[in-house]
Amino acid sequence: MAKGAKLRIIPLGGAGEIGKNMTVFELGNDAIIVDTGIMFPSNDMLGVDYIIPDFRYLLERKDLKIHGIVYTHGHEDHIGAAGHVVEQFRRVPLYATPLTAGLLEVRLREARMLNETTINVFRPGEVLKVGPFKIDSFHVCHSIPDCVGFGIHTPYGIVVHTGDYKFDNTPTDGKPTDYAKIAELSQKGVLLLLADSTNADKAGWTPSESSVEGAFDTVFRNAKGRIMVATFASHISRIQQVANTARRYGRKLAIAGHSMAENIKMARRIGILDIPDDLLLDVTRANSISANQIVIMVTGSQGEPTAVLGRLAAGNHRQLDVREGDTIVLSSHPIPGNEEVVSRTINQLFRRGADVIYDPIAPVHVSGHARQEEMRLMINLVNPRYFVPVHGELRHLKEHVKLAVQGGVPQDHTFVVENGMVIEADKYGVRIGERVPGGYVFVDGSGVGDIGKAVMKDREILARDGFIIVAVNVHGKTGNIIGEPEIISRGFVYLRDSDNLMKIVKDTVMETLQNSNGARNGKQRDKLQENRSRVRLNETKRRPMVFSIVNER
Repeated sequence: MAKGAKLRIIPLGGAGEIGKNMTVFELGNDAIIVDTGIMFPSNDMLGVDYIIPDFRYLLERKDLKIHGIVYTHGHEDHIGAAGHVVEQFRRVPLYATPLTAGLLEVRLREARMLNETTINVFRPGEVLKVGPFKIDSFHVCHSIPDCVGFGIHTPYGIVVHTGDYKFDNTPTDGKPTDYAKIAELSQKGVLLLLADSTNADKAGWTPSESSVEGAFDTVFRNAKGRIMVATFASHISRIQQVANTARRYGRKLAIAGHSMAENIKMARRIGILDIPDDLLLDVTRANSISANQIVIMVTGSQGEPTAVLGRLAAGNHRQLDVREGDTIVLSSHPIPGNEEVVSRTINQLFRRGADVIYDPIAPVHVSGHARQEEMRLMINLVNPRYFVPVHGELRHLKEHVKLAVQGGVPQDHTFVVENGMVIEADKYGVRIGERVPGGYVFVDGSGVGDIGKAVMKDREILARDGFIIVAVNVHGKTGNIIGEPEIISRGFVYLRDSDNLMKIVKDTVMETLQNSNGARNGKQRDKLQENRSRVRLNETKRRPMVFSIVNER
């Protein structure tokens, strides 16, 4: 590390959005990364499986040595892109707490990248030495065990990164936030606080995870038939709560969803999940026992069409179906942008005869993120000179800054940044530097980054108005039309019920080509496309994609 090198902090994801968290810390040519997460696509991102951070800046910095990737916790929006990052930065070591390390192992094995890196396991409260960086870890409460925040030591003071947190004094695993460690870091002098902003627009305190247990008890006591509980595949705490309640009411527990099954297997192996063998039932036998003796945990709480709950709602799951009398619990809140698809899924489940329970109908889920009073407490505990809100949409970041200013941080010492905006620190203080790429990289099937704005725009048009193709054969020498044009349409109009429109299109094609005065190939096609575009707009007031094929024979 060069003497007097600036500290540069670069959020490549998670700033101005909820998801794909990834932050780079640089001192000269040395760097570490905190988290490598994914984001779930919004409704208008058609065909996209998920989104990863744009980390081309790191690929272009050939002089930069990345000493390691440290992880705050094991949710997909913090570890989901690990396989993609490891593929590009092989041999860069990973650092994670036991559960997070186990979840990373599952992800990397699926991505066939497990042998390309090493996973170093640490316990909350331990000090890490990653290259020139000394990092204090401290335990925080969230909606998954083994979460940590970091105190990253730099020549200009400590930078505290909270990770996702809330102050839960009755957590389900009995491990409250490490107030003492946070206070200790504060005593040493905190230059900058990077803090979770997800619930910055919500007053008060976030309820404890343990408050959900009473709601589950009521559901299990009242349900006469099967119970299905949908939550995130990595929500280990919730899975434990469901298992405990199932045992109390004499029900077997079945798991539907590959990712959830793999996570449970791993968490049981390392001793974080306490689920005895005799409680578990293979999902293939779920239909063979009495409805009042089983609870099934399923993936798809965000309405993902290919996950278990989405398939159940659509009636196309191979092993399970929704029956009259089933009780289905959605133990999650919709990720911002997913509200519509989650509502549609709930309505489909009701339509199939299920009784669907979700917050706010019953308190079957609580947020894992701090609300305003907890944010104020964190700011007061850390007592930073500078403040940068992260992990939130722009509206959340703005509200969080207000809380920091109310807590005594000078307004000119707060910065609202979005992905790619560089935060610089040196002996003179903290400021905003240049901007680097920090957009979306779409993952669609096996393709990574090959779907850009132009393709997404085409998909929007196809989804909204469909397409129409006209193929016509012409004589190679005379340009005369051979036979009749062939019309193919998908998502535009139903051809059999649109005889009049098809006749108009055919007449337009014939007239255009007859008046083309011997034009060939591209010019014929362009003229044909222009005239057909005018017809379909005038006749239908729609704008489908238009394709013309002129074959010379």
